[in-house]
Amino acid sequence: MLNAYPRPQMRRDSFFNLNGEWDFAITDGQRPDAFAHSIEVPYPPESARSGICRRIEAHEVMWYRKTFTLPDGFNRGRMLLHFGAVDQIANVYWNGTKLGTHEGGYLPFSFDVTAHLAAQNELLVEARDALDHRYPWGKQKRSNGGMWYTPFSGIWQTVWLESVPEPYISDLVLTPSLDAVTVEVRSSAPAASRIAVETPSGVIEASCDGSPVRIPIPDPILWTPEHPHLYPLTVRVGSDTVHSYFALRTFGTGTVDGIPRLLLNGEPVFLHGVLDQGYWPEGICLPPDDGGYERDILVLKTLGFNTIRKHIRVEPLPFYEACDRLGMLVLQDFVNNGDYRFLHDTVLPTIGLKTLSDARTNRDPITQRIFLDSAKGTISHLYNAPCVIGWTIFNEGWGQFCANEVYHTLKPLDPTRIFDATSGWFFEGESDVQSEHVYFKPFRPRFGKKPYLLSEFGGYVYTTDAGKKYGYRFFTDPDAYRDALETLYRREILPAVERGLCGAIYTQLSDVEQERNGLLSYDRSISKANATAMQAIAKQLQLAVRQQSR
Repeated sequence: MLNAYPRPQMRRDSFFNLNGEWDFAITDGQRPDAFAHSIEVPYPPESARSGICRRIEAHEVMWYRKTFTLPDGFNRGRMLLHFGAVDQIANVYWNGTKLGTHEGGYLPFSFDVTAHLAAQNELLVEARDALDHRYPWGKQKRSNGGMWYTPFSGIWQTVWLESVPEPYISDLVLTPSLDAVTVEVRSSAPAASRIAVETPSGVIEASCDGSPVRIPIPDPILWTPEHPHLYPLTVRVGSDTVHSYFALRTFGTGTVDGIPRLLLNGEPVFLHGVLDQGYWPEGICLPPDDGGYERDILVLKTLGFNTIRKHIRVEPLPFYEACDRLGMLVLQDFVNNGDYRFLHDTVLPTIGLKTLSDARTNRDPITQRIFLDSAKGTISHLYNAPCVIGWTIFNEGWGQFCANEVYHTLKPLDPTRIFDATSGWFFEGESDVQSEHVYFKPFRPRFGKKPYLLSEFGGYVYTTDAGKKYGYRFFTDPDAYRDALETLYRREILPAVERGLCGAIYTQLSDVEQERNGLLSYDRSISKANATAMQAIAKQLQLAVRQQSR
């Protein structure tokens, strides 16, 4: 069972975790007369860790039931029920009363259950997942194989209760600079109420009217992957107290010695990263325990990497907290919806036909609206995370539409980060970076007026296993694999840095099912690369971008 606090930048003392054993049933639609099974929440029913280990068909309905009593003294006034994520449609009932419906599979939602509390409580969730492509679906596919993976359905993130006083703090919006943090407090308190914001530099009081509060930080310590310094933050409104943290850092673009560059805290930085799908053998979309995210990040740091491209997935917030705390930059993808077409989206662009025609664009207005709503929700959800330094809007044309308009719609929501409008191909003109994918040919970039990001490359496979496997170049000898990997960086990536390459995202962190091109095995028991050699390459990459920029 996963026990980590589910919202690390909105901590309260009141936290009642509802993860663990729930009653479970699958029907063709009707509410079950009896619950024949138990399931380990939040692992999805397709996973071995759930105890169910069974695919969910499009016509089937999942039913979850949890009965419990609240701890003595837990109720402080109002009771909030939180879901980290349920894929794709959830109807939620508390003691027989329907609380509401949530659609979409990757973002959190909550209900106020104060009026429905009883001595003994029953929480019932009806979940449906037809893998409807109008909703974000990522890389889930029932006929999984190659670069498509086993789907995950129903509850797949923490379910929890918190008790809050009235009035209470509903959200914090934290915007850092290099010497201050701006805090916006959202609460149910009257505007005439007072808020107190405490940082290591002291306490600042202000009215509770929603106006941002700027807090200068003397002798600032900047956040970097090498020195990921976090400042504690406490906010009080009336009797409600929330604990959080922030970091002082900026990220953007600029021109250094005539070359477009990515700038961390105003200084050139090379995004030396990996693609991370976020999949695990037994939990599918979740690690086996609360330490899984930290272990992955630490292994990547021992290999010299400073960036994760979180690939068309929104992870539970503890993942981002681990990146904040340990020092790992995150390029965050929005989750694709709409249909994928192999010929149009992969084959033709791979051979050089990289112009998006009307016949190859997502033209359904409902699907477009859902994508925009999800993207906006993702920005709001992860806005406070210092590790997140950029957003990927569309990946390789999957569900792509009106990329220029979408860029101009989303960019004002977060001018503190970069936006990669079209990762891979189908560039329409508006983006903060020039972003390309190269797998099947030597990397020969044509630099332009924007920072150049190689947002996918590599994909080398080392395995001695028999059976079907997917990747871009195959090795059965470990030394040959390591030599090819290191040669790829030294011959193609390093020389391009001096000419303007700003980042390179290797495919990928770990093997996933049939896709065997990970630096780590699927169960993370084997690291295939030579750590000493990879560390040396990492130092050369950062040195090249800094020396060239002097």
